[in-house]
Amino acid sequence: CIKYFKNGLQLLPWGTEIKHKSTPERSKKQLNHFLDVKFNNCAGNKGVRYETNSLDFKVRADGTLYAAHHLQVPSKQLILMVTAWDPQTLGRWEAMVRFLVAEKSQHNGHKPKGRKALPGELAQQQSDTLLPWRQHQSANGLRRQKRDWVIPPINVPENSRGPFPQQLVRIRSDKDKEIHIRYSITGVGADQPPMEVFNIDPVSGRMYVTRPMDREERASYHLRAHAVDMNGNKVENPIDLYIYVIDMNDNRPEFINQVYNGSVDEGSKPGTYVMTVTANDADDGTTANGMVRYRIVTQTPQSPSQNMFTINSETGDIVTVAAGLDREKVQQYIVIVQATDMEGNLNYGLSNTATAIITVTDVNDNPPEFTTSTYSGEVPENRVEVVVANLTVMDRDQPHSPNWNAIYRIISGDPSGHFTIRTDPITNEGMVTVVKAVDYEMNRAFMLTVMVSNQAPLASGIQMSFQSTAGVTISVTDVNEAPYFPTNHKLIRLEEGVPTGTILTTFSAVDPDRFMQQAVRYSKLSDPANWLNINATNGQITTAAVLDRESDYIKNNVYEATFLAADNGIPPASGTGTLQIYLIDINDNAPELLPKEAQICEKPNLNVINITAADADIDPNVGPFVFELPSVPSAVRKNWTITRLNGDYAQLSLRIMYLEAGVYDVPIIVTDSGNPPLYNTSVIKVKVCPCDENGDCTTIGAVAAAGLGTGAIIAILICIIILLTMVLLFVVWMKRREKERHTKQLLIDPEDDVRDNILKYDEEGGGEEDQDYDLSQLQQPETMDHVLNKTPGVRRVDERPIGAEPQYPIRPVIPHPGDIGDFINEGLRAADNDPTAPPYDSLLVFDYEGSGSTAGSVSSLNSSSSGDQDYDYLNDWGPRFKKLADMYGGGEED
Repeated sequence: CIKYFKNGLQLLPWGTEIKHKSTPERSKKQLNHFLDVKFNNCAGNKGVRYETNSLDFKVRADGTLYAAHHLQVPSKQLILMVTAWDPQTLGRWEAMVRFLVAEKSQHNGHKPKGRKALPGELAQQQSDTLLPWRQHQSANGLRRQKRDWVIPPINVPENSRGPFPQQLVRIRSDKDKEIHIRYSITGVGADQPPMEVFNIDPVSGRMYVTRPMDREERASYHLRAHAVDMNGNKVENPIDLYIYVIDMNDNRPEFINQVYNGSVDEGSKPGTYVMTVTANDADDGTTANGMVRYRIVTQTPQSPSQNMFTINSETGDIVTVAAGLDREKVQQYIVIVQATDMEGNLNYGLSNTATAIITVTDVNDNPPEFTTSTYSGEVPENRVEVVVANLTVMDRDQPHSPNWNAIYRIISGDPSGHFTIRTDPITNEGMVTVVKAVDYEMNRAFMLTVMVSNQAPLASGIQMSFQSTAGVTISVTDVNEAPYFPTNHKLIRLEEGVPTGTILTTFSAVDPDRFMQQAVRYSKLSDPANWLNINATNGQITTAAVLDRESDYIKNNVYEATFLAADNGIPPASGTGTLQIYLIDINDNAPELLPKEAQICEKPNLNVINITAADADIDPNVGPFVFELPSVPSAVRKNWTITRLNGDYAQLSLRIMYLEAGVYDVPIIVTDSGNPPLYNTSVIKVKVCPCDENGDCTTIGAVAAAGLGTGAIIAILICIIILLTMVLLFVVWMKRREKERHTKQLLIDPEDDVRDNILKYDEEGGGEEDQDYDLSQLQQPETMDHVLNKTPGVRRVDERPIGAEPQYPIRPVIPHPGDIGDFINEGLRAADNDPTAPPYDSLLVFDYEGSGSTAGSVSSLNSSSSGDQDYDYLNDWGPRFKKLADMYGGGEED
């Protein structure tokens, strides 16, 4: 059986275009009822439903196609797709319907009188041939319309099965009856990428699509149709062709994420927003193909209801729809969400699914509760930072969250603040800790009342539980406490110098253990000067030596010692106490004269010596002091006198008009003001010396005061003068010797100057006996041809080079001994860099002269030789060989 669409007049296979003619009214084209669309599914068409891809048209159940509302058609044609689908078999069939709107003839909407429309004309009007370059008849003949037709868009469904190429439209110029016309198209899809999607028959003007279209790849094409003659000349203006790809439902909705995560508080009311899921459809969103609708497929777990959530079908918002969310029962829901296009039609729409994970977040709807109503603990006395009890609680809220973390408070039973309760961050237990030491003798037990709560307040409507309060009993155990001194840092006062064995005080300790019968023993722990003893049983302190306030062990008149008190408990305990003894001063130290040495002029009334005294005691056993001279020896009071300035200072000065320079020991008696007073005879060394007008000792006077006589001073001065004279004579002798050396150098002959000799001559080495040189290479060749024919740059080594001679240093007119070394070094550097300086026979540069030389040994030459050898060429070797040329050449003898 072939399933197909049909109308009331003829059978139309799938894909056949149904053309229906409508007459426009004025400039607006209104459509209402057009035609009946029927479908034969070989089963009586039971349950067949019709739909269209246009929102402007609808199809009734009987196949009537009608406009859904008042519609204005702006183009010459209208194309839409009609779909028939069977809900039972889920089969789908589609047909394309095209409406062509024709113009009225003669521009008045009436046919010419007496003329009937021929069947051929009607067929031509209903054909798919477009005449975009149409001409109109006038009284004067043919005339072109002022503007071309606007070609309506050409709609092509995507994913067509062919066969290809498939004809779309035929364009034709009415000039094709007069001349041969060639048609072509240009634009994207024709001669631009993507290439050859569309082509046109150049003769008939039929345009084809060559392959299936994909709207998601490209939704429209803009082409231009051209008409030219056989010579390529333009016959008509180019016409724009717009081709639209009709969307088909060939894409499933795709979720942005495959898994969505959201959360909602437990106990939330119905309608509480949870999350939003989103799916996109690549199809046309203005049609049902791209309109996505959402629904919840499954919910896991289905507790307390199988529909705890709902989803907005259009927006994808998930909200709660039922009450009863409880995190303590269900912590997470997994919801499968389905997105379906075709406005959610499950029969022919495409679907996709995603997972929404909804976490139920915790709120503080469960107060913490103690696991038991009473707790107990035990603590030793005098201990702190000790955990005496652990309080356990139960809280069903989210662990390690503010809704679960416990806070403990002591309501009653600890007025002095001995305890606090800290929370264990891991177990949430309360740790009762001692922060202030407890005393068994004061409190043997504590009864505490504690309460527990959370960091976060309870949720609205939740009340505190009776089990959030508990009692804690803490027992205090007795321990052996150390004895203690009630008056620690005990201070006593007494005079220094008390005799050994004197009882100072009783330094006793108290044992706090009133319920234990224990004995206390005493001992010394620290006694820096070892001045004290303590009775081991009663703590009586006695002196073991004389206490001296002026000792180095005394700080600010206080002596400090530490004692130990220990009981006989198990284990033994001990405590320490400090005894401070303030020593009252007595006059037990005589004053000392200051200074010990001084200096004064040999004549009176020029300067004096200020003297004072130092006493190790303190007031009132110190000043004012009394200074006086002893009567023996009598010369002291004869030469010196003391004048009192105040209670602590006096002046020592000469009594006589002149005292010979020297060092004198002057005894002075100093008495303090103690009771009884103490005195001391001190000696001051006074240096008497001559002074200048300012009262200062002169240098000679200082020496004289040191004990040297006049003869010794004169001898020292003579030695100094002799030494200076010797130094002066030595300097004069050195200057004179230098002058003589300069004069001698001016008398030297320049020819004999050693510096010139060093520059002109080299070391010749040993004699002929210790040399083994082939001197034949030094012979002057008879011809110079081989030299002239040499390669440029190569010279004979026995010839004087031609070039600028170096500048040798000029000998100064007045030589100086310091210039000799510089003169020699500069001359040596000039000679080393002089290519014209002999010898020229360096083994590094001279050439091989050949064998068979006629030259004999140089050692055969002597002053009496009378051979016929010609030595005139020596004259050509420069002035340095002139002497040799005169000896052996033909020169005249002197």
